[in-house]
Amino acid sequence: MSQVQSLQEKLQKGGLVDVSSTERDEVTAAATEAGLTAFVVDCDRARSRSAVLRAVVKAVDFPEFFGGNLDALYDCLCDTVLDQKAGLFLWFHNLHSGDPALEADSAAIESVCKDVVEFAANNSRVFAYHIVHAGRHPDPEPGVAPTPYSGASEE
Repeated sequence: MSQVQSLQEKLQKGGLVDVSSTERDEVTAAATEAGLTAFVVDCDRARSRSAVLRAVVKAVDFPEFFGGNLDALYDCLCDTVLDQKAGLFLWFHNLHSGDPALEADSAAIESVCKDVVEFAANNSRVFAYHIVHAGRHPDPEPGVAPTPYSGASEE
Protein backbone atom coordinates (compact mmCIF):
# COMPACT_ATOMS: atom_id res chain seq x y z
CA MET A 1 0.00 0.00 0.00
CA SER A 2 1.41 3.42 -0.93
CA GLN A 3 1.83 6.27 1.51
CA VAL A 4 -0.89 8.24 -0.27
CA GLN A 5 -3.38 5.37 0.10
CA SER A 6 -2.44 4.98 3.76
CA LEU A 7 -2.87 8.72 4.33
CA GLN A 8 -6.24 8.72 2.59
CA GLU A 9 -7.39 5.82 4.78
CA LYS A 10 -6.38 7.78 7.89
CA LEU A 11 -8.30 10.82 6.61
CA GLN A 12 -11.41 8.79 5.79
CA LYS A 13 -11.34 7.22 9.24
CA GLY A 14 -11.35 10.69 10.84
CA GLY A 15 -9.85 11.80 14.11
CA LEU A 16 -6.28 12.82 14.82
CA VAL A 17 -4.14 12.19 11.75
CA ASP A 18 -0.61 11.42 12.89
CA VAL A 19 1.81 12.67 10.23
CA SER A 20 5.04 14.63 10.11
CA SER A 21 4.56 18.36 10.56
CA THR A 22 6.52 18.93 7.33
CA GLU A 23 3.83 17.24 5.22
CA ARG A 24 1.18 19.98 5.46
CA ASP A 25 0.72 20.57 1.71
CA GLU A 26 0.71 16.84 1.00
CA VAL A 27 -1.85 16.12 3.72
CA THR A 28 -4.19 18.97 2.79
CA ALA A 29 -4.00 17.90 -0.87
CA ALA A 30 -4.79 14.30 0.12
CA ALA A 31 -7.72 15.53 2.24
CA THR A 32 -9.09 17.47 -0.70
CA GLU A 33 -8.61 14.46 -2.96
CA ALA A 34 -10.52 12.37 -0.40
CA GLY A 35 -13.44 14.79 -0.71
CA LEU A 36 -12.81 16.65 2.55
CA THR A 37 -12.71 20.40 2.78
CA ALA A 38 -9.28 21.29 4.18
CA PHE A 39 -8.34 24.37 6.20
CA VAL A 40 -5.06 25.43 7.80
CA VAL A 41 -5.44 27.16 11.17
CA ASP A 42 -2.36 29.31 11.76
CA CYS A 43 -1.92 29.38 15.55
CA ASP A 44 1.68 30.59 15.54
CA ARG A 45 1.00 34.04 17.04
CA ALA A 46 -1.82 32.89 19.33
CA ARG A 47 -0.90 33.33 23.00
CA SER A 48 -4.33 32.63 24.53
CA ARG A 49 -7.36 30.44 24.00
CA SER A 50 -9.32 33.34 22.51
CA ALA A 51 -6.48 33.98 20.04
CA VAL A 52 -6.48 30.32 18.98
CA LEU A 53 -10.26 30.46 18.55
CA ARG A 54 -9.89 33.64 16.45
CA ALA A 55 -7.39 31.75 14.26
CA VAL A 56 -9.95 28.97 13.77
CA VAL A 57 -12.65 31.53 12.96
CA LYS A 58 -10.35 33.20 10.42
CA ALA A 59 -9.40 29.90 8.75
CA VAL A 60 -12.88 28.39 8.57
CA ASP A 61 -14.73 31.68 8.04
CA PHE A 62 -17.14 31.14 10.92
CA PRO A 63 -20.07 33.51 11.29
CA GLU A 64 -19.71 36.83 13.04
CA PHE A 65 -21.82 35.66 15.97
CA PHE A 66 -19.20 33.07 17.01
CA GLY A 67 -19.27 33.04 20.82
CA GLY A 68 -15.54 32.71 21.44
CA ASN A 69 -15.70 29.80 23.90
CA LEU A 70 -15.22 26.04 23.58
CA ASP A 71 -18.96 25.34 23.31
CA ALA A 72 -19.16 27.77 20.40
CA LEU A 73 -16.12 26.10 18.82
CA TYR A 74 -17.86 22.72 19.03
CA ASP A 75 -21.12 24.09 17.61
CA CYS A 76 -19.45 25.87 14.72
CA LEU A 77 -17.19 22.93 13.84
CA CYS A 78 -20.23 20.64 13.84
CA ASP A 79 -22.15 23.08 11.63
CA THR A 80 -19.17 23.35 9.29
CA VAL A 81 -18.85 19.56 9.08
CA LEU A 82 -22.53 19.28 8.16
CA ASP A 83 -22.13 22.00 5.51
CA GLN A 84 -19.53 19.87 3.70
CA LYS A 85 -20.39 17.07 1.30
CA ALA A 86 -18.02 14.52 2.89
CA GLY A 87 -16.44 16.26 5.84
CA LEU A 88 -13.70 18.52 7.10
CA PHE A 89 -9.96 18.42 7.76
CA LEU A 90 -8.23 21.01 9.97
CA TRP A 91 -4.46 21.43 10.22
CA PHE A 92 -3.60 23.35 13.41
CA HIS A 93 -0.24 24.91 12.56
CA ASN A 94 2.10 25.73 15.46
CA LEU A 95 -0.24 25.50 18.42
CA HIS A 96 2.02 26.63 21.25
CA SER A 97 0.77 24.07 23.73
CA GLY A 98 3.93 24.51 25.83
CA ASP A 99 2.98 28.08 26.77
CA PRO A 100 1.65 28.19 30.33
CA ALA A 101 -1.36 30.22 29.12
CA LEU A 102 -2.21 27.60 26.47
CA GLU A 103 -1.27 24.31 28.11
CA ALA A 104 -4.72 23.42 29.48
CA ASP A 105 -6.56 25.15 26.64
CA SER A 106 -4.66 23.14 24.01
CA ALA A 107 -5.84 19.93 25.63
CA ALA A 108 -9.39 21.29 25.81
CA ILE A 109 -9.33 22.27 22.11
CA GLU A 110 -8.10 18.79 21.22
CA SER A 111 -10.91 17.33 23.33
CA VAL A 112 -13.45 19.42 21.40
CA CYS A 113 -11.96 18.08 18.16
CA LYS A 114 -12.40 14.51 19.43
CA ASP A 115 -16.04 15.25 20.21
CA VAL A 116 -16.55 16.66 16.70
CA VAL A 117 -15.07 13.43 15.25
CA GLU A 118 -17.81 11.48 17.02
CA PHE A 119 -20.51 13.95 15.93
CA ALA A 120 -19.33 13.75 12.31
CA ALA A 121 -19.35 9.93 12.34
CA ASN A 122 -22.88 9.93 13.75
CA ASN A 123 -23.95 12.18 10.87
CA SER A 124 -22.28 10.25 8.03
CA ARG A 125 -19.44 12.76 7.72
CA VAL A 126 -15.74 12.78 8.52
CA PHE A 127 -13.83 15.17 10.73
CA ALA A 128 -10.07 14.76 10.74
CA TYR A 129 -7.42 17.03 12.19
CA HIS A 130 -3.72 17.34 12.83
CA ILE A 131 -2.07 19.50 15.48
CA VAL A 132 1.50 20.70 15.15
CA HIS A 133 2.51 21.32 18.76
CA ALA A 134 5.11 24.08 18.79
CA GLY A 135 6.09 24.25 22.46
CA ARG A 136 6.56 27.65 24.08
CA HIS A 137 6.66 30.99 22.32
CA PRO A 138 10.13 32.54 22.54
CA ASP A 139 10.52 35.06 25.34
CA PRO A 140 10.14 38.65 24.14
CA GLU A 141 13.32 40.54 23.39
CA PRO A 142 13.84 43.65 25.52
CA GLY A 143 13.08 46.80 23.58
CA VAL A 144 11.48 44.97 20.64
CA ALA A 145 7.73 45.24 20.20
CA PRO A 146 5.96 41.92 19.51
CA THR A 147 4.47 41.32 16.08
CA PRO A 148 0.76 42.19 16.13
CA TYR A 149 -1.58 39.19 15.88
CA SER A 150 -2.87 40.45 12.53
CA GLY A 151 0.65 40.18 11.12
CA ALA A 152 0.59 43.79 9.92
CA SER A 153 3.56 45.90 10.81
CA GLU A 154 2.88 48.86 13.05
CA GLU A 155 3.69 52.26 11.63
